[in-house]
Amino acid sequence: MNIISSLIDFILHIDDYLVTIVKDYGTMTYAILFLIVFVETGLVIMPFLPGDSLLFAAAALAPQGALNIWLLFIVCVIAAVLGDTVNYHIGKAAGLGVTNHRTFGRFIKTEHLEKATTFFNKYGGKTIVMARFMPFIRTFIPFVAGASRMHYSYFILYNIIGAVVWVAVCLGLGYFFGNLPVVKNNFEVVLILIIVVSVLPAVISGIRGLMAGRQK
Repeated sequence: MNIISSLIDFILHIDDYLVTIVKDYGTMTYAILFLIVFVETGLVIMPFLPGDSLLFAAAALAPQGALNIWLLFIVCVIAAVLGDTVNYHIGKAAGLGVTNHRTFGRFIKTEHLEKATTFFNKYGGKTIVMARFMPFIRTFIPFVAGASRMHYSYFILYNIIGAVVWVAVCLGLGYFFGNLPVVKNNFEVVLILIIVVSVLPAVISGIRGLMAGRQK
């Protein structure tokens, strides 16, 4: 429970934590951000790490001179592309039956994998781009792509496009709006709204699928 509460506190007060990280680690902050983005997108057992809110909060520090927005963009895009690439190959090696594994099955929830598979089958390659904006789903989609044996050249194209668009949108919003008084004074509320808006498409898709199933 301590780990969960600490993670929630980190996500909701990520702006304060980032300020501390920048003060304590300086340019190493880019490496820390790289690692978080890479792990969140690359390891299917770590879908709960912050993504959208992390990028938004980091970009909000750029106008203050704490971080360079262009270097931040390059670092996060590379991390996102490499993360999805690793996840794809893990999925290709493990397959969708990984939920039955004695060890990994504890971390990879069947329902999350099923939702990602349904989403993937419905939208195909563009799912990789769309899923970038959906917490949890974005971590499982490249895994499903690999397990489904999507052609790698097809996958990497959407992977790069998705990473560039996702990082650009999240950083852009944080850079231009993160320091507005109404946002700074209600940063925790804004982060919660970002999470809710990010999760909403997956929730709507799930509800539609449930309703369609009942009508059959």
